[in-house]
Amino acid sequence: MSDYLKYRFLEIIPGFMVWATLIMSVVLSFVKPLWLMYFVIVFDLYWLFRVSYFIFYLFISGFRLKRTKKIDWLAKLRQEVPCWEKKYHLIFLPTANEPFNVIEGTFNALTEAKYPLDKFIVVLCGEERGGKERFLNIAEKIKNQFGSQFKNFIVTVHPDGMVGEIKGKGSNLNYAGHLVQKMIDTWKIPYDDIIVSSFDIDTRVHPQYFAYLTYLYCTESKPMHASYQPVALYNNNIWQSNPLLRVTAFGTTFWIMTELERPDRLFTFSSHSMSFRALVDVGFWQKNIVTEDSRIFLQCFLRYSGDYRVVPMYLPVSMNTAEGEHFWDSVKNVYKQQRRWAWGVEHFPFMVWHFMRHKHIPWAKKIKYLWNLGEGMYSWASAPILIFILGRLPLYLAPDAVRSSAFYQNTPFTLEFLMNLAMAGILFSAIFNVLLLPKPPQSKPWNYPIMILQWIFLPITLIIFGSIPAIDAQTRLMLGRYLGFYVSKKKTD
Repeated sequence: MSDYLKYRFLEIIPGFMVWATLIMSVVLSFVKPLWLMYFVIVFDLYWLFRVSYFIFYLFISGFRLKRTKKIDWLAKLRQEVPCWEKKYHLIFLPTANEPFNVIEGTFNALTEAKYPLDKFIVVLCGEERGGKERFLNIAEKIKNQFGSQFKNFIVTVHPDGMVGEIKGKGSNLNYAGHLVQKMIDTWKIPYDDIIVSSFDIDTRVHPQYFAYLTYLYCTESKPMHASYQPVALYNNNIWQSNPLLRVTAFGTTFWIMTELERPDRLFTFSSHSMSFRALVDVGFWQKNIVTEDSRIFLQCFLRYSGDYRVVPMYLPVSMNTAEGEHFWDSVKNVYKQQRRWAWGVEHFPFMVWHFMRHKHIPWAKKIKYLWNLGEGMYSWASAPILIFILGRLPLYLAPDAVRSSAFYQNTPFTLEFLMNLAMAGILFSAIFNVLLLPKPPQSKPWNYPIMILQWIFLPITLIIFGSIPAIDAQTRLMLGRYLGFYVSKKKTD
């Protein structure tokens, strides 16, 4: 069998597993309803367990976040870390068609950082395909307004249609990275003294982000063998977005916060930071995939034979909740954004393929990361539909002989009991989400109650913006209908 067919077989596995589960659930509802009822109860118990540790880890992560915000990290740097002034921050900001106000908001946040701005090398990475002249006009305005405050302000324009690329953030970053490397070589700044941050263009950093990042980098035992992952909030326009979008956005934030408590299985996601040395060693972000933000971790993990990790950062970066011009446009926009994130399933065949060939990486690490990704993608696609829809089918389709059994008659009460226990997770999420909110633009008495009540939509969002886009992504990979990069629409607050 050719390498192409072997790799295609690996691409088929995730989608096949999900569709086999969904189809067998329907079939068993007719032919063996009791079997499915047993399975659903066990599955619900498993999810109750997951909700329990989700709440536990979310609480711990929230506590760490609150504690970290209170520390003056620049003062801590000055007191505890010698030679920290030698470190430079190289900040990549890829953009495609975003309006001036969105980009301006990002730069306003950068200039409010409690860190010497003359240590910042900022790269605004535009796309030729997005309209070169329009981008250059925006870049000129940004340069005139902010450029003089940084050590260097660089503008790059990624050419359209370069060989071996797909249209997306990864190819833009790859192109900009190689250009900036040449400049850094000219300036003779040591690679080990450069900390890189790759931010979505709407990312507004916490004022202490760079001081905290520098402290972690300087105190980490192997700083070049680590990426640094902050908490991703979607607060920039949270008060203007609709409840369905807000619940979906906070669901992503909560997932990241719980993952930060388990760094041994953590991937990079969205905005992240890392060493320039590592970035150069792996040839920058991969330019022919959609999910370059998490692939860069795997590139480094393989390059250093498993001696690479993600260090949690308990400070937030805030981005926009995906929106559109009207309600249905917003729904479409969020769906496509979730499908793009779910396209991270493309890492599964990549990991299996390369793990088999990297013998020096411990098998325990390989299995842990494969299980984390594989089980996560499978559950993302299948769990909400199984719990809220297919798990109920046998109750309606079972024949009279099954209906007369004690197990059948007690199953609805068992499922209701398990669901009520799981509701505690929804209630906790509703309260916890209020603690992460920025101040509303207008003080109204119903602002915060609405933010709590909106969590009744969680089952709907788990299906519409969870299962369905994940199934969509895995089905596309299974059929070889590869997904291109979708740029989420950004609106000003």
